[in-house]
Amino acid sequence: MKKILKSYLFWTFPRGSFHYDVMVTLILIFIFGSPFVINYRERPQQAPAAAQDVLVREDGANAFVYEISAGQLAPAASAGTMEKEADLRAELLARIQAISGPVELDRYAAERDASGRVTGYRVWAHR
Repeated sequence: MKKILKSYLFWTFPRGSFHYDVMVTLILIFIFGSPFVINYRERPQQAPAAAQDVLVREDGANAFVYEISAGQLAPAASAGTMEKEADLRAELLARIQAISGPVELDRYAAERDASGRVTGYRVWAHR
């Protein structure tokens, strides 16, 4: 028995033999069966919600223009008072940083439809 285990460990059996087939079968069982028994904590990454409807275009060296739909922002962040402007700027910056990492927001402009309703924002930022 010790000789057989040593042969399994050092893989000395010729190809096509019974013991070779047993080793290959055990390896395949481990490969395909272990994810059901062992939690490897590997799951597909979900795209962040902020990146779903954001268009990013390059605007020179280390400068970008982002187009963010108004539906992604909180309803209370609509333009108005100075406090709401600061909240809107902070939320826009947070959405952009979720996509591109640390950037500095230069300016932003609201995009409106024919009736004057805000449909999105165009944001200029740089690294």
